[in-house]
Amino acid sequence: MMPQKPEIAVIDANTLACIGLREIIERMMPFAIVRTFNSFEQFTRDTPDMYVHYFISSQVLLEHSAFFVERKAKTIVLTNGTGGTPQASNFHTLNTFQSEQAMTRSLLRLQQSAHAHGRHLPEEAVAQQTPPGQPATDPNGLSPREIGVLILIVQGLTNKEIADHLCISVTTVISHRKNIMEKLNVHSVSGLTIYAVMNGYIEADRI
Repeated sequence: MMPQKPEIAVIDANTLACIGLREIIERMMPFAIVRTFNSFEQFTRDTPDMYVHYFISSQVLLEHSAFFVERKAKTIVLTNGTGGTPQASNFHTLNTFQSEQAMTRSLLRLQQSAHAHGRHLPEEAVAQQTPPGQPATDPNGLSPREIGVLILIVQGLTNKEIADHLCISVTTVISHRKNIMEKLNVHSVSGLTIYAVMNGYIEADRI
C-alpha cells in the first residue's frame, strides 16, 4: 500500500498568487499534494480538516478568523513582508516577497515550530543498514542507510565527505543519492531538506 501524501490548502482570492505559491511548494515538497481555493466557501465544500497546513491570505483570515483560530498551529498567513494585519500577528506568517531559498528556510522554521511530524531517529540508528527481512520505516520506503545519507546531504556534505563519514565508496554514495531522489521524486537539495525536517530526521537549526 502506497503511503498517503500530506495535503496542503492554499486559499487566496488572487488566482495568480495561488498558482504561484502552489508551484513553489510543489517544487520544494513534491511529496505533498497542494490544492488551491479562490474562496473560503469553495474550501469548506471540500474536507477542510484533512489538510496538514493552510496557507491563507490576510483577507481570508480577517473574514473567517473563527475557523482558523481553532486551527492556528497549522495555519500560515501569507504576507508581503510588512507583517500583514494585526490579526496575523497571532499566527505563523510567510513572506511571499522573498527568494525561493529564503522561503524554503522560512517553511522549515514554521514546520519546526508548529508540529514536526514523524520520528526523531538517533544518528547511530540511521547510519546502519536495514537488517535482512526488516521493512523500511520511512513513509516512502527509505532504508536506514539511505536516511543516514539523506541527513548528511542536507547538512551540506559532498559525496566524498559522505563516503568517508560512512566508510563506503563514493560510487555507493552516488547510488544511494540516486535511489533517495527516485523514491521521493525530489530532485533538489531544498526538497530533500524539507523532507528530512518534516519527517524528524534532522532539526532545522542543524542545517
